[in-house]
Amino acid sequence: MDIEQRIRESFGKQTMMQTLGAELLSVDQGRVVIAAAILPTSLQQHGAGHAGLAFSIGDSAAGYSALTVMEAGHEVMTVEMKINLMAPAIGDRLVAEGRVIRAGRRIVVVAADVFAEKDSARKHVAMLQGTMIPV
Repeated sequence: MDIEQRIRESFGKQTMMQTLGAELLSVDQGRVVIAAAILPTSLQQHGAGHAGLAFSIGDSAAGYSALTVMEAGHEVMTVEMKINLMAPAIGDRLVAEGRVIRAGRRIVVVAADVFAEKDSARKHVAMLQGTMIPV
């Protein structure tokens, strides 16, 4: 099974991503992109997309980017994840672009950038950095 198929199968098992309406847009070596519409059910009290939505898709994009560099037969789990929220998530959808920073023997350091998109405009709303481990 190739890496994209492996990641798509794993992503399909994530009921949280299904609940959020997230979709896996692309898979490349060390990079994964996930998007989710900013639905009326995922807003915070000011009408912007909730930070939980940005964190959820950012964590998954970063985690799956780590899985692209792990041996077959493994899954991935987050050890720790930090988020910086830089602007309100106002738009139609959020797009999380996960990437591998450094793949070590046991852990993989990852990052993700989350963008709010509306029409043709794109705004950088969050950055995540974390550590993944094979399980």
